[in-house]
Amino acid sequence: MSTNSSTLPDMAAHVLLDDPQEWSAFGRLRRPAGSGAQDAVAAQDAPGVLAPVSPGAVWESNVVLEGMHCTACALTIEDALRAVPGVEQVDVSAATHRARVVWRPSQVLPSQWMAAVQKAGYRALPAMDAHAREQRLRESRLALWRWLVAGFCMMQVMMYAWPAYVAQPGDLTGEMEQLLRWASWVLTLPVVFFACGPFFTSALRDIRLRRISMDLPVALGMGITFVVSTAGTFDPAGIFGREVYYDSLTMFVFFLLTGRWLELRLRDRTAGALEAVMNRLPDSVERRRADGAFARVVTRRLAVGDTIRVLPGEAFPADGCITRGSTQVDEALLTGESTPVARPLGSQVTAGSYNLQAPVEVLVQGIGGQTRFAQILALMESASLQKPRLAQLADRIARPFLLAVLLAAGLAVAWWWPSDPGHALMVGVAVLIVTCPCALSLATPVAMLTAAGTLARHGVLVRNLQGLEALASVDTLVFDKTGTLTRDGMAVQTVRCAPGLSRDDALALAATLARQSMHPASRAIVEAAPVTSARWSAAALREDAGLGLTAEIHDAQDAVPPRLLRLGSARHAGVAAQDGGEALQVVLSGQGSDGQFTELARFDVTEDVRSEAPDVVRALQQAGVSVQILSGDRLGAVQRVAAQAGIAQAQGECTPQDKLAALQRLQAKGHHVAMVGDGLNDGPVLAGANVSFAFGRAVPLAQARADFVVLGGSLSLVPQSVLLARLTLRVVRQNLGWAAGYNAVCVPLALVGWMPAWLAGLGMALSSLLVVLNAARLSRALPGMAGTNQPEPVKGPDPMTSASQSSLEPV
Repeated sequence: MSTNSSTLPDMAAHVLLDDPQEWSAFGRLRRPAGSGAQDAVAAQDAPGVLAPVSPGAVWESNVVLEGMHCTACALTIEDALRAVPGVEQVDVSAATHRARVVWRPSQVLPSQWMAAVQKAGYRALPAMDAHAREQRLRESRLALWRWLVAGFCMMQVMMYAWPAYVAQPGDLTGEMEQLLRWASWVLTLPVVFFACGPFFTSALRDIRLRRISMDLPVALGMGITFVVSTAGTFDPAGIFGREVYYDSLTMFVFFLLTGRWLELRLRDRTAGALEAVMNRLPDSVERRRADGAFARVVTRRLAVGDTIRVLPGEAFPADGCITRGSTQVDEALLTGESTPVARPLGSQVTAGSYNLQAPVEVLVQGIGGQTRFAQILALMESASLQKPRLAQLADRIARPFLLAVLLAAGLAVAWWWPSDPGHALMVGVAVLIVTCPCALSLATPVAMLTAAGTLARHGVLVRNLQGLEALASVDTLVFDKTGTLTRDGMAVQTVRCAPGLSRDDALALAATLARQSMHPASRAIVEAAPVTSARWSAAALREDAGLGLTAEIHDAQDAVPPRLLRLGSARHAGVAAQDGGEALQVVLSGQGSDGQFTELARFDVTEDVRSEAPDVVRALQQAGVSVQILSGDRLGAVQRVAAQAGIAQAQGECTPQDKLAALQRLQAKGHHVAMVGDGLNDGPVLAGANVSFAFGRAVPLAQARADFVVLGGSLSLVPQSVLLARLTLRVVRQNLGWAAGYNAVCVPLALVGWMPAWLAGLGMALSSLLVVLNAARLSRALPGMAGTNQPEPVKGPDPMTSASQSSLEPV
């Protein structure tokens, strides 16, 4: 049996797509369906737990879609994918032309659900595939060519139509008028069969599949206009011979393509931030072979334990440790700071950062979904595919609205047909075009995505687009204290040890537990401890959220059973609290033979209020937002920070449950509350707030529950985000008001025959373009804030740290 050679590329693509080693290039492995929220977070932070094709494995893949133009297209693709057995969840964004597909490899393979998309009349390409980028560039060039052809032919057709507009009766002979019609018909052919190609292709696909999209009424209008004009050209004495409409046809095609092309450019610029981050990793890297030589391999073929060589100007493809050489690294993606950072021998490097200075050899320690870089992509992709409530409403009314458009056009034709069939058809065309709800479908998602892109460029990652809508209505903002209003950096001020325990041993013992934590106080203890020794090791480590750490400590020098130690607040350590003044107290205690815990050492740790905190609080208050502090720290320390920041209401010594209860009391009074936190014990209150912020060094659990992740660490980004959210909702309302008002005015004009087809096309294009341009205002900069320094835009967002952060002290 012979095989058609044209099918070979598709067959090769299917084989490649169905290779499990390729799936990580455009997706990630998830937990089995039915896992809880914490399991889902754990899967994100510890991918690879399951084999890629094990029976319980679930994959999440991201694809770029071709051939879609509107909300109805997005709904069609979602329906087609959901009908495939093994596909569990689908989210399609009409604004970004991307989709997220959650599927089980035990039931379906990527080539199969992508074939379902193709059967529906569209095409799906892996989101991180170089072919997808090239295809998008080709599509953009082709759109430009269609626009140029339509514009050139429109000008020529208008030149031939002009004499009929200005000629007096008797000036044009019948032969000359017919010649001008034939010339216009010839010039209109490239417009209809080339420039209008996408509209007709989409409409024929809709008819074949018995569905409707926004291209169907537009294509009907174009086809009717061309057929009526062609009939008038071939049969001047017929019922359609009184007038031809080539000028109207070419004009509204040109106007429509102008709007589409500008929308495409603006959409690519808006959604380009995501693709720029996704394509930050190199396609290939030099890996050391068994014989010691380096050979270039595809990045996704790397494994933990490989040694790679990264050249100057290349991005690091994985997390790892420099084993040879030293260099300067651009970590703007990770820290929000564009200043190069020195990375000497033995330093850690992260995927997505750039090597700026010299070749280095790196031992790979984290790949794919294990990297910090992968966590950024997961959040950005999630946000780009979400649909705010207003956009969901537009989705629900899209198809019924289009059916109403077709019905209205049919009724208009029937009304006008007895008096003038040609005019009746053109009235129907005008109704079809002017009522196409492109502007309505773009009004909300374009504004939301533009605002999200602006925030990302300035160091705020939007995890939940719905959070922008909630943030705009916030009237109360609650700050955590440590690591949020105060600086991340802390220092051990004093160490008070029990008799028989030296200062260095106390710090070393405490650091054995504290190394498992990213809490600022833990880092301060680790930094103050002497050089790491192998004497003590921790086992059976347990963390109590909001309290501290507990572990069994083994002493390599003494053959004694392991001893249970606790590090954290006095309450956690099981000892009496003491007045430490303004310092944060961390207690190390050990369990005796009687089972009771006794104090071994007490550490006083100091912290500083961020310099921008007073200006931030003042800016929030000027914006009508009440500011409070909820902290687990001692009341005296909390009140000191509140006084320095200018906050009147502050509560200290709060457990996580206390914080959540206080927040719920505010909500019960009708307040819309935003929470800003930076600790594991902030997880419940971040989830319970109307909208929440987590700082870039927060634990993955807190970030997973937050709507916004502040990457650069600048506190001023919080009020600026509030102001931008309010501006975004204002732009959305303007867009929706314009789209509704435009239709309310123009539809009656089209129905009574006062709006020609070219003017309808111009109105439709300008309406959509105005919506996009209005949303583009959100991409300029974050709203200014008096009294603070506006942060510079960063090259890319900073990742969420994958280390587990402890709540050493309930802060």
